[in-house]
Amino acid sequence: MSGDAEVPEPPVRDIDLVQVRYVDAEGVQHLVRLEEAVDVPFEDGRMVRAIPSHRDQGHMPGQYWVAKWGDFADYESVLESKWLTLLDFDPQVTAFVTQPLEFDAIDARGAWHHTPDVFVRHRDGSALLLDVKNPELRDDPKVRLQEERTQRTCERLGWDYVMVSEPSGQRWVNIDLLSSARRPLHLGADLVPRLLELAREPVEIGELMRFMEFPDLARGVLYHLMWHKRIVTDLNRPLRETTLVKTAAEARA
Repeated sequence: MSGDAEVPEPPVRDIDLVQVRYVDAEGVQHLVRLEEAVDVPFEDGRMVRAIPSHRDQGHMPGQYWVAKWGDFADYESVLESKWLTLLDFDPQVTAFVTQPLEFDAIDARGAWHHTPDVFVRHRDGSALLLDVKNPELRDDPKVRLQEERTQRTCERLGWDYVMVSEPSGQRWVNIDLLSSARRPLHLGADLVPRLLELAREPVEIGELMRFMEFPDLARGVLYHLMWHKRIVTDLNRPLRETTLVKTAAEARA
């Protein structure tokens, strides 16, 4: 065999050692074995690291106001904020936290560290780790290796894992629009009972607005009710004046 022949990278086998660092709700830092992390309520904890913010950085950090519990969640980029919006809208998601934990591990290729972007808790108790990556970086070998390592670690924990990029499709466009009306109502709150009553049977948005004395205000209230799923429609189709909407069954009780 030629001495110039390339030696292939060893495969990522089962992790020999993984430790998990996290910060609990009281601000106390912990370092535990992977097996001990299964029962940790990461959704109740704090971020394990601060999100950097400095001049000329390549992304824009900020805070997303979470309608589910009425408080802010820090995000590292505008792309990440889009996924927080989707999680906030998802009725199966009960809680999430950004920068939730750090893996400190060793495998066949050496030592590695990784802080996933978001920990998600679902209504059925299951957990999901989410990494948000710029689509231009998805084919980077280092990113693919990070994805593989994190995926295998989550399998040992019994968690789901996914690396995502830019959300797409009509559903995202609609949810993004509705998110502008997710905050509590003040002006226009008195229109809620009338909108719910008028939409007890399927009605076109344009027709519904014609019943309202202040249609511009009523449209914002309608979007608020749709964000909170008190009025529903098929969000996989464009929202137009001819879109049929209907009061959700549970909102009619």
